[in-house]
This record gives sequence, structure tokens and C-alpha cells, in this order.
Amino acid sequence: MSVQRLLKAHNFLFFGMLALFIPFLPVFLDGQGLETNEVGLIIGAGGFVTIIAQPLWGMISDRRKTLRKVLLLLIFMAAISGFLLFHMNSFVGLIIAAMVVYFFLMPIDPLTESLSFTMTETIGTNYGSVRTYGALGYAVLSLVVGYVMKWFGMSSVSILFVVIGIISFAVMWKMPDVPTSSAPVTIDGLKKVLKNREMQLFLLLVFLSSIPARMNDTFLGIHIRSLGGDPSLVGIAFFISAASEIVIFALSVWWLRQGKELLIMTIAIFFYALRFFLSGIVESAMLLAIIQLFQALTFPIYYTAAIQNLYRIVPREWRATGQTVLALLFFGLSGIVSSSVGGFIYHEWGGHLFYYLLGSISFLAGLFGVYLLIRKRK
Repeated sequence: MSVQRLLKAHNFLFFGMLALFIPFLPVFLDGQGLETNEVGLIIGAGGFVTIIAQPLWGMISDRRKTLRKVLLLLIFMAAISGFLLFHMNSFVGLIIAAMVVYFFLMPIDPLTESLSFTMTETIGTNYGSVRTYGALGYAVLSLVVGYVMKWFGMSSVSILFVVIGIISFAVMWKMPDVPTSSAPVTIDGLKKVLKNREMQLFLLLVFLSSIPARMNDTFLGIHIRSLGGDPSLVGIAFFISAASEIVIFALSVWWLRQGKELLIMTIAIFFYALRFFLSGIVESAMLLAIIQLFQALTFPIYYTAAIQNLYRIVPREWRATGQTVLALLFFGLSGIVSSSVGGFIYHEWGGHLFYYLLGSISFLAGLFGVYLLIRKRK
């Protein structure tokens, strides 16, 4: 099997596994009888673990100069811990198991993005054409797991987790390792990267804009159920969301322009604001699911532009760590804020005001993006 096909298969399988976890963990916890603030606490605890795990595995990958071996270990451990998580029923057990899954599963994301970007650059193909299969995997598994949970119960997800993990491990076993830079990886080099003023402002924009995005990822399924939807409709909503990404990723070679990354990100952030305001207005679970078509104008555009902007700023030898820092802000730090604070807000204010708040935060983040654009032109 060619490297390009292996990359596409890995993206499909990993993001499929992610689809079992991110959208459906809150639904699973809600089905276990937990309150929304308790759900937020568990996911917030996972966010704390992510803060440690993502830079740790990113540093290990850069210092050992291998992505493949690190990914093999992470996929194996994520599959086992994911199976155990969806069989837990005590609150303490759920917290511990979720933290273990976060420790092994979430670092796979930035390392996969780094693998895909670097490998496609090496073999001379388009990153978007590979990342499209990640969106496809997320879409297909979101749809499948929604019906699986509805027909066979909440814990049935555990079987899917293991099966996908085994196949993903086999694909990664055949994957060649990425070419590495001969430049040494040192702590001083990392400090130099993080002290870059452009890098700091860029990461601040990512953090501010990712908080409402992660709040939506965490509580969308719960809000759909509060409006009368069932787990299958949750799956349909995330299928619509992920499927809408496919064309955007596939055509990224046409719309993603060197030097225009910050502008593209800012436009996507304003579309996030519109999406969340509309989510707060609707009273129908089906309409809320349809609104997820706005994903096409938000996440794939935002995140692809963010990765390209990051790789423009950081040296090649720090790409895995730089990608990890980006994912750390999008999935880690922002995840803690979104799940803990978001759980409290949703519980106290209700879903409609919750989404109005998300729209307001996104709008302010968009204004900060405009400020950075003006600053850049001066």
C-alpha cells in the first residue's frame, strides 16, 4: 500500500475513533444519569490531563525524532482505555478512565496532523486531500455510533473503540516514519519559538476563538437531547458537521493562500459567531442539527489556515511540538474552560443563553483577529 493511501487510512480511522469520544462521551455520561455540571467536571479533568499529555508526547516525538513509534504506543493504549471507559458506571471510575483516555488519545491528534502535513510535503501531494479522509471518518463514525448507541445501548461504543483501534494500529505499523530535521531539539530552541511575539499573539487568538468552539463540541449532543432529540439525531448532527468539512478540505489547495492565513482564520471565526447565535435561536432539535452545516465555513477553514500559519512561524525541527501547542490550546486549555465553566453556565442558564454567550465570545475573538490584521499591515 502506498504512503498516501496509508495516510488516508490512518486519518479516516483516527478521526473515526475521535468521533466515538468527543461528541458521544457527554451523551454517554448524560445517559449514566450525571448532571451537566458533573459532565463538565469530568471533561474538564480530561482537559487538565491533555495539557500535560500533548506537550509531553510532542516533546518525546521531537527528541526521539520519530512519529510512527510514538503513535503506535498511543493508539494501542487509547484503544484499551477507551474500551474500559465505556464500561464504567461509578462517578470516580468514570473520571479516572476518562483521564486515562485523554492522556493517550488526545496527543494522537497533533501528531497525526504533523505526520500528515510533513509526509504530504515530502511526497509532493496536497495536505487537504489526505485530511479529507479524517473528516470522512469522523462523519461516518458519528452517524454509525449514534444508531449503535440507540439500538444496542450506551456501552456498545466500547466494541467499536477496540475494533477501530486494532485496524488503526495495523495501518500505522506499515507506515514509514517521517523525515526529520538534523537540527538539535533543545529547551533553548523551544523558548525561542515561544518568545516570538507573532507566535504569542497567534496562540492567543487560537485560545480565545477555541473556547466557544470547544463548548459547542462538548454540549451540542446534550442540547440536542434537551430539545427532544435522541442519540441517533446526535449522530446525524455530527455526521452533517463532519461531512460538510470534506469538500472544504479537498479543495484547500484552491482557497488556502500563503500569507493570507490570518485573514482566513478571522473570517472563519465570524462564521462561528453566526453559527452559535443561530443555535441559540432555534427551538427544534432537527433545525439545530441542520445548522451544523456551518461547520464547512468554520472548523476546516480555521484549523487548516492555523496549521499553515504555525508552520510558517516555527522551525522544521519544532513542528511536532508546535502542532502540539496549537492542539493544546484548541483541545486542552480551552477544553478545561469550556467544559467546567460551560457545564455550570448550561446548567444555570439553559441552552439558549449558553449559545448566545458562545456567539458573543466568537464575535469578540473575531474583532481581535481584525486587530492583528491591522497590526500586521502597519
